[in-house]
Amino acid sequence: MIDHAEKARELFFEGYNCAQAIMCAFTDVTGYDMETSARMASSFGGGMGRMRQTCGAVSGAVLVLGIVKGYSDPKDYEAKKQHYALVREFAERFKEKNGTINCGEQLKKANVNSESGGSPEQRTEEYYKRRPCPQLIYDAAFILDEML
Repeated sequence: MIDHAEKARELFFEGYNCAQAIMCAFTDVTGYDMETSARMASSFGGGMGRMRQTCGAVSGAVLVLGIVKGYSDPKDYEAKKQHYALVREFAERFKEKNGTINCGEQLKKANVNSESGGSPEQRTEEYYKRRPCPQLIYDAAFILDEML
């Protein structure tokens, strides 16, 4: 069995953004290959295009939930209701562990520049030392595994 949480954390250290790390760690579950997974999740890094909104690890996990347990019939109200409840459950569990699902708030708590916009930072040893992201990614993948 794959340790998705550890794999997701390792992928972040390889340079993938938080959402990509989650999506790419779960390729065995989603059936998507690494390239497709990385492209699909690429927009969600930095709290969606570095806008510091919803944490990328949360966005990546919600993408996986949609692929694995989502609905496709727009008229199936019950399926939609059940799926949204699942997403909210994930978010609540993540918040219980980390306080918020907001990227900017997570960075602020860690005393990291949480300003939105601009170019992504270069990945250096210092970058990784001050980021809360590896633990947030681990937590998101762990919760996701429990829910799947």
